[in-house]
Parts: sequence; structure tokens; C-alpha cells
Amino acid sequence: MKAALWFVALFGVAVASALLAGGNQSTVTVFWSPYRVDLSLNLVLLVLVALFVMLHLAWRAMSALFELPHQARRWRLQQKERAMHAALLDALSQLWSGRYVRAVKSAEQALALEALLASVRTADDPAPRHTQQLRALSHLIAAESAHALRDRDARVLHLQAVLALGREQADEAVDEAIESAYLGAARWALSDRDAPEALRWLDGLRHGPARRTLALRMRLKATRLDQQHTLALDTARLLAKHGAFSETAAQSLLRELAVASLNEAHDSAQLQRAWDALEPTEREQPEVVLHAAQRMLKLSGEATAVMPWLTPLWNRMVQKPDSCTPAVRERVAQTLARALVLLPADSDWLASIDRARQTYPRWVELQYLAGLVCWHHALWGKAQQMLEQAAPQLKNPDMQRQAWRTLAQLAEQKEETARAQLCWKRAAEVAT
Repeated sequence: MKAALWFVALFGVAVASALLAGGNQSTVTVFWSPYRVDLSLNLVLLVLVALFVMLHLAWRAMSALFELPHQARRWRLQQKERAMHAALLDALSQLWSGRYVRAVKSAEQALALEALLASVRTADDPAPRHTQQLRALSHLIAAESAHALRDRDARVLHLQAVLALGREQADEAVDEAIESAYLGAARWALSDRDAPEALRWLDGLRHGPARRTLALRMRLKATRLDQQHTLALDTARLLAKHGAFSETAAQSLLRELAVASLNEAHDSAQLQRAWDALEPTEREQPEVVLHAAQRMLKLSGEATAVMPWLTPLWNRMVQKPDSCTPAVRERVAQTLARALVLLPADSDWLASIDRARQTYPRWVELQYLAGLVCWHHALWGKAQQMLEQAAPQLKNPDMQRQAWRTLAQLAEQKEETARAQLCWKRAAEVAT
């Protein structure tokens, strides 16, 4: 359709020109003494048009002639720019393929070409807008390759060059290269097992880049390496919130760091503050609860402080038996027994433990717990019965040893010397 319209317009112009030229009887008279020349107006117009075209073509030809040196210079600069980009791409491919020496050479070649172009450029040949970014990337590639080659001096030299670019020019692309330099420096410090240096570089990042997943992962590694488990726990929470780990891995990591943060406490007050700093989901994990209770009992022996922690875990274990593994049940029974023995006799706990023992008769750890609580309540006969049933079946050495020791003490109270000696012997024979 468009071609048809062009043809119709072309025919219209041809018809109009023919009508104008065919019926035009005007003339142009040129007086050049002593001559007189009469020319057709159509001829004069045609000559003027031809003269204009010739002058225009001549002007274009002269401009092209005078432009040849500039075009030649521009072509040479373009060739150098292409060689510079090719060297940068070559450095990247060699870095990823593990050819670090070649990567350093290619990156240095790109830097040399960029310096050469900067020295020969004029105001008529401005540099590309991404020149500074290209220079920063070349330095970063060279620094990364130098780190792989264990050339610390070269790595520091290229890193300082990138940071100097950031001080010289404030640009978004250059700022991103500076952020890459900070992240790279932190990663190199972690590779050198220098956690304080890695944290120093990470602290130099702006708020936005510092909360990226990559930066948070490195901060987590650095804080764990530096034994700053409380900070590591906060970082792990952010990573888990961002979905950096699977649900299982996140729970395992948070549990490990929560236990490590509790280990940093050196007295009961510090342990209580560390416990209060944990999130509710972390305080519900059996391993964390048991470790906190055992740690509190070890530091101060304050059983009253650990019972609010152990009571929800005990209720959950009794009401939902599948929520705790056999190993966790053993630790619950062992920790509860240790705490209840330090407290005054409590009939409610005795009744609760006895109900649980009757509900789950195959749980030998409940027989052990019931035996020790009965012994604490001076129910000697029932305690001896429970412990005699549980002692041979217990798999935990500490619990088995404690059961035999308690039986030995009960026998000594009854002045059964032979039986007491046998129980002490079996307690001593339990493997550590």
C-alpha cells in the first residue's frame, strides 16, 4: 500500500512539472555589453539546479578530503579500544578457566591500552563513558588472579588502584566497582583466615550492599571465625529471613549458633541475658533448651532458673512423643533428674513423672528419672525397684553410672555391704 501511494505521488509530481514547463513561455534576458542573451526560464532554472548540485558535491568532496586525517585517527583509536575490550574479555575468560598468570597479563594489557588511549586523546575524541569502569574491572581481575597466585603485593597494589579511582571520580558504575573491591577484599581476608580484616572491609560497605546475601554470608563466616557467635546468630537470622538457606539448614545453623552464644556466658547472669536474647522459635528447640539448662546447672546450680525452661519441653515430650528423638529423651531425663534433685521434694513432679512412666513403659529413661525422683522423695523401695529395672538397659554411660551409684547408696543405707560393693563395682565398670 505504501509503495502504491509513492507511485501515485511521483506521477502527480511528474504531471505538474510537465504542465508547468510545457506552458511556461517566460524568458530571461542577460545583458553583457555589447551582447544580449535571451534564455528560457526553464533552462535557467535547470542550470541553477545543476550548478547547486555541483557546488554541493564539490563541498562534500572537499570536506571528506579534509576529514580523512581525523577519520584515520579515529579508526586507530577504535582499533585500540577494540583491542582493550578484547584484552579485558580475554582476562575474564582466563580467570574463570584458572589461567591466573595469563589473566594478569591480559588485565595489565587492557590497562596499558587504556592509559595509551587516555594519553593520545584530544577534545575532539572524548573517551567512552565506561572507561573508568573498565579500568576498575581490569584492576579487580588482576587482583583476583594475584590472590590465586598468592602474590599479596600485587593484590594490594591493584586493590589500592581501584580505591583510588573511587576517590578521584564519583560515578554509579565506579561505585559498584568499589563495592566489588570491598567484597573481594573481605573474601581474600577470609581466605587468609583474617576475620578482623574481613569484618573491617565489610563494615566499610554502604547500608544497602552490606545487607546483600553475599555480604551477609561473608559476615557470617567472619564472625564465626572470630568467635563472635552472638553477631553470627544475628547475621544467620537475616540470611534465614532472606531465604539464603533451606529450612532444615537454617534450623541447624541457628541451633548451632544459639548453643555457641550460650557457651559465651561465664556466669548465670550472662547466661540469662543470652537466653532472653534468643528468639521464641530458638528457645523451643530441645537441643538449645537442654544445653542452656545444663550450662546453668554447671555455672551456678540454680535449679529454680532452669525449671521454667525444662517444663514446656517435658510437656511437649509427654504429649507429643514423636517430637523428641530417643537421644533427646535421654538428655531430658538426665537434666530433669539433676535439677529436681537440687530442689525441694515436689509431689506434682513426682506424679507427672509416674504418669508418663505408666503411659510409656518402654521408655527406660523415664524409669531412671522416676527412680531418682523417688530416691529424692525418700521412697527407697520404689526407687530401688525403678533403678534396678533401668540400670542394665540404659545406654547412656553417665545415666547408667548414676543409677548404679544410687543403688549402691541405697544398699549402704540398708547396711547391705555385699550388694553395695557389687553396685559400686558395676558403676566403676561402666565405659566412659
